[in-house]
Amino acid sequence: MKITILGDGAMGTACSVLLATKRENELSIWSAFPDYARQFQASRENTRFLPGVRISDAVRVTGDIREAVDGSDLLVAAIPAVYLRKTLAAIAPSIPADTPCVSVIKGIENETFKRPSEIVAELLGPRGIVVLSGPSHAEEISRHLPATVVAASADADQARQVQKLFTTARFRVYTNPDTVGVELAGALKNVIAIAAGVCDGLGFGDNAKSALLTRGLVEITRFGVALGADPETFTGLAGIGDLITTCISPHGRNRAVGEALGKGRRLADILSRMQSVAEGVWTCRAVRAIAEQKGIDMPITCETYRLLFEDKDALEAVNDLMLRDPKPERP
Repeated sequence: MKITILGDGAMGTACSVLLATKRENELSIWSAFPDYARQFQASRENTRFLPGVRISDAVRVTGDIREAVDGSDLLVAAIPAVYLRKTLAAIAPSIPADTPCVSVIKGIENETFKRPSEIVAELLGPRGIVVLSGPSHAEEISRHLPATVVAASADADQARQVQKLFTTARFRVYTNPDTVGVELAGALKNVIAIAAGVCDGLGFGDNAKSALLTRGLVEITRFGVALGADPETFTGLAGIGDLITTCISPHGRNRAVGEALGKGRRLADILSRMQSVAEGVWTCRAVRAIAEQKGIDMPITCETYRLLFEDKDALEAVNDLMLRDPKPERP
């Protein structure tokens, strides 16, 4: 297969490492930055987003998106949700209707509240779309440390094809029919990870973080079910599995944003120093808006929003969460 990975970030690069183990594949990575693409192609190392990991000589890196997608049998979308629409609009006329797409994006578009798979379908037309998600930090995958994820699609055959394509001796893939739940879980866990980072920044310890993850999963599930997801999805790899990894790992960008907020830094300063996009910041805005529209109770998300966009003090936000009216754990 000729496979094009759209996006030169850590996850896109990690996907190239995985797929290069199947030597019959022809692989390309498209970078939005032509000068960096030439450097990446020459050095065989993504020094900006995944330093220390050498990619196969068989992987071609290019800053020319039309060249990258020409003749591609499969697209892998690894672009932050905020940039996905613009990128796909540029190549839509060049993509045949039967070219499937795998999304590894974990976010929601702010203006439309659409999930990545919905944006792909809108811009490129109906096609096979599979969501690959779960506890999968690129820093570990690229070093062939064991990981397990799910390939989600309403088309069982498409999910099985992606399962076969991505599975290696150290990367196990399950299938799941619940695309809505898998995408929402991947997006919303980043919001909870920011809150978990705040706990770390304030020095609140393990008890507080455990409670936050547990109640955060309740919010994610509540939101997902309201939008048509299967509640069981959130107890699996794409739900609680990804949530745990994102909230405890030193690799987690969203957790790092929260930790800096907990230590008193301003959001603009935090983001200006980051190479990668912290999807949870923008997802939080979209999720809060949807929750307000639909009357979904999401106290952690709402307090995180106030921290991010209303300059609320971190300790005050925690106090407001803790002092809400007592209620049963299960309504």
